[in-house]
Amino acid sequence: MSKVLIVAEHLDGKLNASTAKTVSAAQALQPDGIDLVVLAADPAAVAAEAAQIAGIGKVLAVANPANVNALAQVLGPQIARLAAGYTHVFGPSTTFGKDVMPVVAALLGVAQVSDVMAIDGPHTFQRPIYAGSVVITVEAPADKTVVATVRTASWPEAAKGGGAAIETVVVEAALPTHTRYVGLTSGQSDRPDLQSAKRVVSGGRGVGSAENFKVVYSLADKLGAAVGASRAAVDAGYVPSDLQVGQTGKIIAPDLYIAAGISGAIQHLTGIKDAGTIVAINKDAEAPIFEVADIGLVDDLFKVLPEIESALG
Repeated sequence: MSKVLIVAEHLDGKLNASTAKTVSAAQALQPDGIDLVVLAADPAAVAAEAAQIAGIGKVLAVANPANVNALAQVLGPQIARLAAGYTHVFGPSTTFGKDVMPVVAALLGVAQVSDVMAIDGPHTFQRPIYAGSVVITVEAPADKTVVATVRTASWPEAAKGGGAAIETVVVEAALPTHTRYVGLTSGQSDRPDLQSAKRVVSGGRGVGSAENFKVVYSLADKLGAAVGASRAAVDAGYVPSDLQVGQTGKIIAPDLYIAAGISGAIQHLTGIKDAGTIVAINKDAEAPIFEVADIGLVDDLFKVLPEIESALG
């Protein structure tokens, strides 16, 4: 008998799409039940949104002023206390999940299973190593709680249309005083979030400069897409690091990924391997990106991108 507790990721009163993808992974276990916990100062709105995810038995709403900001050291003890009675505790393998879930695992005295991309059994999981070039199978102890992060790029969002009950829960857990919230610094943009966007336009070293990156931004805006970049473009200072796609950046799985001026280093390809359709535009016909592209254009990106934008009307 298995029962899964999912830790919801949310910000500014809205549920992150990574949560619904984590639910899909939990469903692959074919458990006896899946519950979801929302920890916030006021979890009502997020809990109501979470309750609409199909497959959720109930949503545990934990209201605590200390939860106003997502601090791992504050959330961790509460999640660990709630884990009693569950065989599995899942969180997304996002910045949030990578921060919180190791704390939960440590408090429960178990080793975390990271970046779950496939599930072979209740305690057997597949995960990538070596920048995604190798997939290994790992087995967690059957007599201990399984704490895992889910590689969201490998899972679809669970369907909506559910109607889970929402249960208000008070958690008695000792919270630390040595950690305090200072502030959140993030780039402000009207474009979709890179990690959850359905369409992404990325630029690489071939774009040439920060000024030239405007052709990437322009096409992205036309498509209603997020903007990404290769590590080379970030290292060159063309764009900020929060736009980096790849093993050392964001791992994404959009329906459409347009790579302009990106050669296709292995660490970048790892970040886009689960994309639906990959379109590569590069003047170098031997660029590795063409080996994984569904559509490849050997041409000048400064000619092709404006043409695509013009064709869109």
